[in-house]
Amino acid sequence: MNSFIESLKDEITDADSAVFKKKWPSWIAGILIAILALLLFLWSAPWGIAGGYRNWGDWILYYIIPGYKQPDTTPWLNTLSLSNFGIFAGAMASAMMSRQFKLRPAPPIEYAKGIFGGILMGTGAALAGGCNVGAFYTAIGIFSMGGYAMMIGLGIGAFIGLKLLLLEMEYLPQKPAVSKTTVSDQKSFDWSLIQRIFGGLIFLAGIAAFYIYSSREQAQLGGILFFGMLIGLIMHRSRFCFVRAFREPFMTGDSEMVRAVALSLIIYGCGSAVIKWAYIQPPNMGVYHPFWIGSLIGGLIFGIGMLLAGGCASSTLWRSGEGHTKLMATLVTFSVTHSAVQTWLDASGFKEILGKGLFMPDIISWQFTMPVFILIMLSWIVIADWNEKTEKLVIF
Repeated sequence: MNSFIESLKDEITDADSAVFKKKWPSWIAGILIAILALLLFLWSAPWGIAGGYRNWGDWILYYIIPGYKQPDTTPWLNTLSLSNFGIFAGAMASAMMSRQFKLRPAPPIEYAKGIFGGILMGTGAALAGGCNVGAFYTAIGIFSMGGYAMMIGLGIGAFIGLKLLLLEMEYLPQKPAVSKTTVSDQKSFDWSLIQRIFGGLIFLAGIAAFYIYSSREQAQLGGILFFGMLIGLIMHRSRFCFVRAFREPFMTGDSEMVRAVALSLIIYGCGSAVIKWAYIQPPNMGVYHPFWIGSLIGGLIFGIGMLLAGGCASSTLWRSGEGHTKLMATLVTFSVTHSAVQTWLDASGFKEILGKGLFMPDIISWQFTMPVFILIMLSWIVIADWNEKTEKLVIF
């Protein structure tokens, strides 16, 4: 009996170490994110993030601007808002379970970059009909042509954003931060001792929330929150970041995140093809991204913003969840700007000239869509690997 208990303890310790102490490989994270994105698609609708930011921005503007129209849904009843809450909470719980949660202040110039980056990302997301998730990852995965234009825009924007960061390093060098340790700091309470308890409680609260929603006949909303928490956990443990897929080829030449994102997209796209081709979900579901002007220009603006902020829509959520105060500022300005620009686009009629959603199989048929889609993803990997070896595209 004692040997069984000791063996059980060893297994639990090993599992805990694998989940919360060791960094997860990016390619595994990509596979898991694709699976969860497909489950969200089957459960409700294609995965998106920017719409949740807009819902938050709508409420912020409603409370600070007299006479501003009240949003149609509250954040806890809005599907995309709940998914975002889940990503934030899942990442926070993961950070605490890993004893990595900590409020991380940044120099004033970093806050300025985070705020301005959030403004650019909010603007770009409004123009493109989504962010790096909804208008790039999901758009390509559900065969919306706007996703490819967004992909090109993100690449160009990342290149410009990296150039701006190089200029900053040249003309506005920052002094390295000096860590000051005092006697009082050494005697202060060790927060890491109880982080795991709070992290576990957050996970339990997420499960409890699902049952509460279910008891009120809103199981779909509870499931979206729970799926979001799992995505937040995966992204935190693997440091999965779409920014790296567009920044690293120009910065260091590293192709790891390109391979992970492309692999994830191949899995997501193949699963999406089954769902749509078999009419499990409507074929045109989620295909609204403005091709090509809105997606391209929006992606370019978004790409510059994510480089300045140091995070995209998804990584802003999970990195805020682990305590990055700069990204918290980005989150607020992203939300408010996206809401304001989207409201203006809807009212001005300017939205009409940005383009319309185009479903790839409607243009070239399902038979050609699948090989073309896979060929594009494999070409992205090949180009990234070639660049990693030759550094032809590295500008850093």
